[in-house]
Amino acid sequence: MTAIVLVHGLWADGSAWSETITALRALGHEPVAAQLPLDSMEGDVAAVRRVLSTVDGPVLLVGWSYGGAVITNAAVGQGHVKALAYIAAFAPDQGESVRDLAHRRPGSALPEHLKVTDDGHSYIDRPAYGKVVAADADAARIALAAAVQKFPRLGIDSAPSGTPAWREVPSHYLVATQDRALPAATQRELADRMGAQTTEWDTGHGPMYAHPQDLADYLHTLTKGL
Repeated sequence: MTAIVLVHGLWADGSAWSETITALRALGHEPVAAQLPLDSMEGDVAAVRRVLSTVDGPVLLVGWSYGGAVITNAAVGQGHVKALAYIAAFAPDQGESVRDLAHRRPGSALPEHLKVTDDGHSYIDRPAYGKVVAADADAARIALAAAVQKFPRLGIDSAPSGTPAWREVPSHYLVATQDRALPAATQRELADRMGAQTTEWDTGHGPMYAHPQDLADYLHTLTKGL
């Protein structure tokens, strides 16, 4: 069966996928979630490639939010990665950064709720985590996500992307139409640019929090024929 490797975003960790992993296992999969250091894009790409080295192909590589930029680079030269899935994700072209794409359109609630530590790391103000990431998710689940969020190093989003894997690897994009972190209009533009098979859901930035079973079903469908 196709292996599924899941890659989280900024201000999150691999536990973001917990309920989706449980649902995927019930569908017969053995998914693996990468844990990104979030100190540099280079380090995060290396972390995903390390995970990829531990699974047999074919692989569906899934990136959420910033994780989309990571898989865009990590999948290059990985022949057993047969498809990419972007979940409300950044999909930069060569030379572009996550920051470039984040500022392409107004509408994100991130700037007003982003906090910075004295040693140069960032986090989302915990009471506002749901507003930014998944307003339609259960309050208890969001409180947990806010509590375990990672603190990415400032500037990690400014690293320029290399040659994008989506030029060669079949790609899928799940647009979150109620996204308060990455405007849906930007998501649609990115999906169109890379020729992705696009699906739209009326949900916030983090569908793994609000709709984990539906997300598992969606990913399961993408593995068919790989």
